[in-house]
Amino acid sequence: MKNRVVVTGIAAIAPNAIGKDKFWEALINGKSGISKITRFDASDFPTQIAGEVKDFNPEDYIDEKEARRMDRYSQFAVASAKMALEDSGLKLDEKDPTRIGVVLGTGIGGIETLENQHKVLLSKGPRRISPFFIPMLISNMAAANISMMFGAKGPNFTVVTACATGTNAIGEAYRVLQRGDADVMFAGGSEAPITPLALAGFSSMKAMSTKNDTPELASRPFDAQRDGFVIAEGAGLVILETLEHARARNADIYAEIVGYGMSADAYHLTQPAPGGEGAAQSMRLALKDGNLQPEQIDYINAHGTSTPYNDKFETMAIKKVFKEHAYKMAISSTKSMTGHLLGAAGAVEFIACILSVKNNIIPPTINYEIPDPECDLDYVPNEARRTEVNYALSNSLGFGGHNTTIIVKKFTG
Repeated sequence: MKNRVVVTGIAAIAPNAIGKDKFWEALINGKSGISKITRFDASDFPTQIAGEVKDFNPEDYIDEKEARRMDRYSQFAVASAKMALEDSGLKLDEKDPTRIGVVLGTGIGGIETLENQHKVLLSKGPRRISPFFIPMLISNMAAANISMMFGAKGPNFTVVTACATGTNAIGEAYRVLQRGDADVMFAGGSEAPITPLALAGFSSMKAMSTKNDTPELASRPFDAQRDGFVIAEGAGLVILETLEHARARNADIYAEIVGYGMSADAYHLTQPAPGGEGAAQSMRLALKDGNLQPEQIDYINAHGTSTPYNDKFETMAIKKVFKEHAYKMAISSTKSMTGHLLGAAGAVEFIACILSVKNNIIPPTINYEIPDPECDLDYVPNEARRTEVNYALSNSLGFGGHNTTIIVKKFTG
């Protein structure tokens, strides 16, 4: 018999707020975190806007010496792990460390470190490269740093599935707990991709918004005037436990994970499969995994990137799966406020679902002004909505055709 799995701790580091409570307040108030790029001079780039995390000081969470040995994406991950652990009330020194694991995801890893050290190589030669270059660069190091900081000796691995990464990481941690390989898991995603090379690469793909004069209005999922996604940075991390373990310590429980599905488009490097077939299959599998009927889902936190193809095909996928119920559900994209956190997006959006179920409030899709005839569902335009939310579903759809869906329900004991 599979273990039931619950969420007992959450933490978000997002462009519009740092910390669980401030993040939720920002979402339900429709606060955008998009602005002109300040981390470097972006004036020569087609896109000059991003979702930067402001006022993040790694030394508030990590020893100064250790922080210097981490790329920014690892700093985000470790800081959010510390906040989520505190939120959960877990005392790890009282637990068997071999029963505590980590599944962390990142889409790009330490690209800022890569760029900086490449400059050193060209200007000063190979002998001046930092001995920490590789440990700061590689994608598994956020998970490794969390395990070292908290002594977690259980299952530990890293997921890399582009924009589906964060959801995959949480889903795989869910599976670890279901089958009894651990009692507690740190899970989520982290990303720090706002660098000249990454910005230039995404700009060359013509995938990003160029609404440089109105940054806070640039991310507009499902709106007829959407013109691309807005790149962003940050992290989302949750503490997952088996229900038995959480009950034994009388933990406060946010919600229960009840379904997880994934699929591949097998179609194109960047474009989703026509008609959203892959996304539809992912949602069907998540519903099947949870033994749920489509009519039970109250809210979908859509992938909703604000790109022409994604929003159209995701809408089509939702209609394929939910039929008439698609028009009765609430759907929103919190990327309208956070931008697209790439490998961390699914984790941050999972937290939005958790808090929606917990508080019976659905965050809005801001900047929704001109309806697109091909996107004709209820996208909760511009203002949060108070309503009963018992089941929430989150979609994450990545470059390369990775599709992932996770479903949470209100915990009722």
